[in-house]
Amino acid sequence: MSTTAPHSFTVPGMNCQGCVKRMREAIQAEDTQAEVTGEPGEKHLSVESSLDTARLSALLEQAGYPPATHPPETTTSTTDDSASATSSSGDRHDTEATRDGGPVRLSLSGMTCAGCVNTITQALNATPGVRSASVNFGSHTAEIFGDARPQQLVDAVEAVGYGAEPIEDLGQAARTREQNEAHEYRQRLRDTALGLIPGVLLMGSMLFHPPQLSGPERWVWLLIGVVTLGIMATAGRRFFINAWKTFRHHQANMDTLIAVGTGTAWLYSMTVVLIPEAIPVAARGLYFEASVMIIGLISLGNAMELRARGRTSRALNRLLDLQAPTARVIRDGNEHDVPLEEVAVDDWIRVRPGERLAVDGRVEEGDSHVDESMLTGEPQPVAKHPGDEVSAGTVNGRGTLVYIATRIGADSRLGRIVEQVASAQNSRPPIGTLADRISAIFVPSVLIIAVLTALVWFNFGPAPQLVHMLVTATTVLIIACPCALGLATPMSTMIGVGKAAEHGILVRDGDALQTASKLTTLVVDKTGTLTEGRPRVTSAQWATEDTHTALSWVAALERGSEHPLAEALGDYADQQGVTQTALPELREFQALSGRGVIAVTDTGQSLRLGNAALMREGDVELGQAQRWGAELEDKAQTPLYLAADGQVMGVFGISDPLREDSRDAVARLQADGIEVVMLTGDNAHTARAVAQALGIARVEAELLPEDKREIVAQLQRDGHLVGMTGDGINDAPALAQANVGFAIGQGTDVAIESAGITLMRNSLHGVADAIEISRATLRNIKQNLWGAFGYNGLGIPIAAGVFYPLTGMLLSPIVAAVAMSLSSVTVVSNANRLRLFKSTARRAKTSEEAA
Repeated sequence: MSTTAPHSFTVPGMNCQGCVKRMREAIQAEDTQAEVTGEPGEKHLSVESSLDTARLSALLEQAGYPPATHPPETTTSTTDDSASATSSSGDRHDTEATRDGGPVRLSLSGMTCAGCVNTITQALNATPGVRSASVNFGSHTAEIFGDARPQQLVDAVEAVGYGAEPIEDLGQAARTREQNEAHEYRQRLRDTALGLIPGVLLMGSMLFHPPQLSGPERWVWLLIGVVTLGIMATAGRRFFINAWKTFRHHQANMDTLIAVGTGTAWLYSMTVVLIPEAIPVAARGLYFEASVMIIGLISLGNAMELRARGRTSRALNRLLDLQAPTARVIRDGNEHDVPLEEVAVDDWIRVRPGERLAVDGRVEEGDSHVDESMLTGEPQPVAKHPGDEVSAGTVNGRGTLVYIATRIGADSRLGRIVEQVASAQNSRPPIGTLADRISAIFVPSVLIIAVLTALVWFNFGPAPQLVHMLVTATTVLIIACPCALGLATPMSTMIGVGKAAEHGILVRDGDALQTASKLTTLVVDKTGTLTEGRPRVTSAQWATEDTHTALSWVAALERGSEHPLAEALGDYADQQGVTQTALPELREFQALSGRGVIAVTDTGQSLRLGNAALMREGDVELGQAQRWGAELEDKAQTPLYLAADGQVMGVFGISDPLREDSRDAVARLQADGIEVVMLTGDNAHTARAVAQALGIARVEAELLPEDKREIVAQLQRDGHLVGMTGDGINDAPALAQANVGFAIGQGTDVAIESAGITLMRNSLHGVADAIEISRATLRNIKQNLWGAFGYNGLGIPIAAGVFYPLTGMLLSPIVAAVAMSLSSVTVVSNANRLRLFKSTARRAKTSEEAA
């Protein structure tokens, strides 16, 4: 039997527990017994495996995480998982969003369809130093992870015929994009008028007076042909320029189809005018009006699409609008209003009543209430006093605050939220990969179909074959719409992620969004999730008369601990008159996860403070204390025991009140078809009492962090798709194991950086909102994809004339242009329906208010 050995790696590309999970899966595919743990903050990966170092390195490289050539100098303990706790993750694609300088974003120009997206994506991914690149047709932006310099990326895009500029500031980029889109919208309206007005007049004249290609009228039609060419060179100029660019780079896109279609119609018409004798009499048709009307109709469709597309980024724009442009900085005793970019860390800033806070900071002077609803969704203003943290983008109430800047710009909480929303909107759910693959070959396939259509009609069609060949081939080129395919996924993703942000939900990427829509089971940590997370001591039973000494031991044992129960015990000791300055010195201190703490006093007494399991480990005889503990458990209180030298000194009953909305949230999740499972390290009696109060059928108690992970893994093995909700401290292994992790509450920095989904408010309703939004978004994407596939699946055969034997009619290229334009507008409009989404909680509230 192979023996396992420990291995340590430094993995520069490891940024979150999602990365750890993908590396674990790669290793366990070859060694199922391997243990893989990682610390993203330290870039440190620990592996216990029967595989040798070389093979492990190869597997990591294949997974996309090549280890550094040197091992880490120190091995950091993995017991403190607070840095990785809120990493969730799931089976999401590699976003790798924490490169030292962050992702590089580019603003793109010249894109017209999904084929352009594929071309630019391939060019960026082929650039040295690029780990991954994604291009968003909806926002005309690209997001690139890796070490390539921005200029390299710009050069790569320009090399394939498109324009690119680095985005240094998201706010400025949004304003620039709005200005560019407004300018482009006006241009499209101008092109629409240039194409449609003469086209309609020309079509009307031809209905009343068929063209005569002899005598002076022939010169009139020649003049009309020249005027048509002028319209094509102005209103349709972009189609031909872009088609030529893509042709030079051996590519093809929607512009290619339009340029070939309208150009062919014009060339055929000019041939008829110049040398009519070369064309059979029955085939001497003129299609000048078709060329200009196609350009006008497609320009009108582009204008409508631009107007509808502009609404998709409103959520991100609203977040950007939360950033205050200036701050009132106190320097050298004087106050100055300075631009936001000139504010530095450690600057003192005054914020007056009603003003928006410019940067994150810590209150130094003053008292006020701050409206944080724009970040957390919580409607009630939060009291702020000296020492409290404040966030950029929030609004000060009636008081005046002076605070010191701790994080500025992109490092602020608002900045990180904006960054995450922008990244998520640029990501793609896995459901979009089919459309991506089809888009890559779509235009060449349409060109081949058009040629085959022309050959069939020329060789087997009825007279006049030339006319039928021209009409069908041109109509096939015009009706095909790669735009609808390209817009189907990104439009819905952008709006869905933005709608989630409006609900105080930060979605990490498209994979987390899609996976959340399919969850069948939600595993919920009790403390801080179902309960308020602020436990307090509600009763104490003593087995000693020297309670002051016992309480001083309690205060000393829990001093410095961040565990909620420790804080409750410390507060209780303070209330009983124990002073922090007179606490005994302790040595050999140990915090035992899920059980409690032990230490030895300076006089040699052995202390234990924790649950019954900790007492049993130390052979402490509970005696009467066991009955006290059982009574507390029956009251849904957690008993904690204090023992000295093997003797119980006292029992504390600790209660953590349920959140007011926990029961409603659990019921709502169950109504949505989600099985809720409660996990806790608390004792079984208390856990069952809480579960019964909330209507939760399955509860697992007295668990260690690794036990929670194993339960999640077992649920997955049983066929469940599992979400995990936790406070991000003791729940790290389970969060990493779950298909999607929900970091609930205000969250740490790492929660915002690496959680699959981060909830900015302390409510389980946020999880229900996230699941409902993800389901609505995926449903919308499927509608768009079905519409796009269905449109092309029906439109192209109809344009090729498959119904001609039954109807005796062919589809006009002009009608094809209308249909093509409407297909894109329909997809964008359907995506915009997501903006009207209301969660079941909000619908219920609206109904109550209406009643």
